[in-house]
Amino acid sequence: MKNTNNKTRWAVAFVCTALITLNGCGGSKETTIQEGGDSKTVPTFSLAWSEYPSWSVFGVADAKGIINGKKGELGPVEKKWGVDIELKEAEYDPCLAMYGAGQCDAVCITNMDILSPATGRPGVMVLPTSTSFGADACLVTENIKSVEDLKGKKVFGLEKSVSEYCFVRNIELLGQAESDYTFANMDPGAAAVAMQQGNVEQQAIVVWNPFVMETLGKRSDVRVLFDSTQIPNEIIDSVVVAEASLKKAGGEAFACAVIEAYYEVNKAIADPAKRDDTLIAIGEKFSNLGLEQMEKVVKQTQFYGTPDEGLAVLTGTELPKIMEKVVDFCASHGIVDKAPDLGYGDAAKAPNAAVRFDPAYIHKVNERPAK
Repeated sequence: MKNTNNKTRWAVAFVCTALITLNGCGGSKETTIQEGGDSKTVPTFSLAWSEYPSWSVFGVADAKGIINGKKGELGPVEKKWGVDIELKEAEYDPCLAMYGAGQCDAVCITNMDILSPATGRPGVMVLPTSTSFGADACLVTENIKSVEDLKGKKVFGLEKSVSEYCFVRNIELLGQAESDYTFANMDPGAAAVAMQQGNVEQQAIVVWNPFVMETLGKRSDVRVLFDSTQIPNEIIDSVVVAEASLKKAGGEAFACAVIEAYYEVNKAIADPAKRDDTLIAIGEKFSNLGLEQMEKVVKQTQFYGTPDEGLAVLTGTELPKIMEKVVDFCASHGIVDKAPDLGYGDAAKAPNAAVRFDPAYIHKVNERPAK
């Protein structure tokens, strides 16, 4: 689940940079596997993922046998690309710490949260997985009639996170000044429980699913004041691979295998005969939600479920404009010390980028379709 312990993240990023400097980047190793009577050596790469709708897809890909997330065991997609994928499941912040410290080759992360660790370990977004479209929301009690009613009151949510970004962007779009409002730091789970229990101080919170759904389900007098539908494609969930890992033998194949595994699960979601079972499987990984709840979740967390949708994000003219807004927010709110260099396209076009958005790997997967 995203952003559950944000206070320590930026200190962790500093420590991770030091670890990389002292120890070098962690990365791929080789695994010897047996095929028939022969042994074969393939490079091993790791992907750190946490519980979130479009990232839980990788847990489902493992469970369905599309890939085998255990080190030293290969699924069909791994065999096709000649790599061994080790899945490392953890809470969101430990995943970020692993990436920053070079303890994994790739990480499931948002376009906002990659900016800080990338200053010490440059990364490449190879796969946008989803975008928040209502999954992040400002919930208010019935005495809050309009956004102006929030002036002089605290709005509770996790600071320096997508929650605060969603709040600030919506305030701007409503023609309001951020300085007129108070965003008070609070763990999203605690904020949601406080509102669900009728705590009078929690008249406004900004949280994400499943906290949004849970709170609306438990209090009929609570409503959505605004949400992330007003900022489409600005909050991007993704897979980022370390630039150094991509340069290693098998690095590009690893990125392609991760991408293909993601799209294979999405094919099942799009197939009426397989959709329900697949959503249930994702729901088991994401907060133990059932089919009805997952149908709502995937409407509010819209998957970029096809190569065309992923390419539209990475090659679209809106992405640089979106990232400019995201970087400005992070710089102005103390999330990064300075704006990192961003690049779009291959390494030749942006050789010094801390974060690069590269569609080449989705193109490679398209060129070698699944059988």
